[in-house]
Amino acid sequence: MQKSNVMARVLDGNRLECHIVSPKGQELTLSGLTTDVEPQVGAGMLGANRLLMNHAWIFAKAKFDAVNLPDEEQQKSATARAKKHRKLAEWIADIAEDVTDVKKHAWCSACFGQHNHSKVNVSVTQLNTFVCDGCGAPGSPCMGPVCQNMAVRVPGAVQVNPYCAEHSHRITGFEKADRKMGALNNYEEFLKYDKQNLSRTTKVVGLAGLGIAAATPIAFFAAPAIGGAVGAAIGGYTGAAATSYGLALLGGGSLAAGGLGMAGGTLVVTAVGSALGGVLGASVVNAYVSEDKSFHIEMLQGGTGVPVIVCSGFLNEGGKGWGGWHNVITGRYSDSPVYRVHWGSKELKHLGLLAGGGAAQGLGMAAIKEAALKAAKVAGRKLGPIVPALVATDVAKNPWSVARNRAEKTGAIVADLLARTDAESYVLVGHSLGARAMIIAAETLATKPGAPKIQAAHFLGAAVGAKRDCHVLSATVEDAVYNYHSNNDSVLKYAYPIVEAGKEAAGRVGFIPGTDKVQNIDVSTMVKEHSDYLKTVSLR
Repeated sequence: MQKSNVMARVLDGNRLECHIVSPKGQELTLSGLTTDVEPQVGAGMLGANRLLMNHAWIFAKAKFDAVNLPDEEQQKSATARAKKHRKLAEWIADIAEDVTDVKKHAWCSACFGQHNHSKVNVSVTQLNTFVCDGCGAPGSPCMGPVCQNMAVRVPGAVQVNPYCAEHSHRITGFEKADRKMGALNNYEEFLKYDKQNLSRTTKVVGLAGLGIAAATPIAFFAAPAIGGAVGAAIGGYTGAAATSYGLALLGGGSLAAGGLGMAGGTLVVTAVGSALGGVLGASVVNAYVSEDKSFHIEMLQGGTGVPVIVCSGFLNEGGKGWGGWHNVITGRYSDSPVYRVHWGSKELKHLGLLAGGGAAQGLGMAAIKEAALKAAKVAGRKLGPIVPALVATDVAKNPWSVARNRAEKTGAIVADLLARTDAESYVLVGHSLGARAMIIAAETLATKPGAPKIQAAHFLGAAVGAKRDCHVLSATVEDAVYNYHSNNDSVLKYAYPIVEAGKEAAGRVGFIPGTDKVQNIDVSTMVKEHSDYLKTVSLR
């Protein structure tokens, strides 16, 4: 049987054209600059399929990268990427032009929306296949008993994972994915799965094997815009190279299986602000919570004031209850409901070996200082992922990078959950990496129109870079951001520059530059060690 053909060419120095011809002779032309995340779309029925357009355009840009990226390894990667996206685009074109008038209204496991799905002629696929009228993704009826939802359809004669996103636990529930949940203490109901997990694996291996994260809607139609943000932020690329690199990360597997979830922190959510509190945000939150079984939010006290969210870092993570926060919080917010975010227990335990009480057993401050001196000798080179201070902990993987990414994911979870509540504003308080999580939560909330405001934020010994765009950080803050820092904090003074390639921490030197709404408060006279903040500092 004749197959579709997808071709790409460079019109001039930085302009691309992608031409698609279906088996029945239908044509579609996409064009644009190499820096365009979305192309100009020509006329034709195939242009209604967003999935087809995106994969065809990704193919064209990867084809360009295969010639223009700076080194051979990147060019080979781009060539492989182009081949995979071309194959997918051709497969989708084969299906998209041969739909019938038979419709099925159902939830789509690709875009998580409820749409009509057009049935494809059986002669084309040999399987019961539909195409979502919303996003263009191929689907097949879920194999769950009496389930009316659509599962993601993958290339091949056998449907690898014949269950919908609910029955494979890629989402907690279609109906509630973009709904409000009232008060924050209702979050457990929101994260509770509506359906039994009938899938043997939560990883869709069909498209994933082709380099596409089929387990989430990201790679289907949000990928181009997000890919550019990921490529720029993580890979340091620009233009077409940024998009292609970012999409390569997206294609590395689902969030739960180690794709962008391992590499990107909050980039998925922050790249598309409207996703916060919506179906895309729900899929990200579900994947992140699945990775971190220790995540939960504990209500510490009720009240009538502005709700306060507190988040600890290593050395002050504690167990249940206040964990050292009682006097700090109640001294300033006595009439507020207070919630504590628990997260990353395994990662924080590993980091606890780097300083404080754990240092006495494994790595003392003298060893950290010695490692810092050794690191200074290689200042001209970027430090590798395993630096001397971390090797000394006998942890197989770099615990700092793992914990840092976990903190950022926690911030994304908190931001999405807060965006689903009815509260008008919150107070965010965090220590160490807990401060990093709350900073990410504040910045992420700022991307969502209509999200709750931040009445005030208090960061103690923040394990985050001192140089930060404070206007972004304070964009949704009504009062001010208070950053409590100490030059005596030995963890941030010695260990942080090692694991962050010489960067200074905001928890040691303050944010640079500060603004009227981001106030640096020097508490060096009170805070001698990283674990002292909760014992000595009073919130403004």
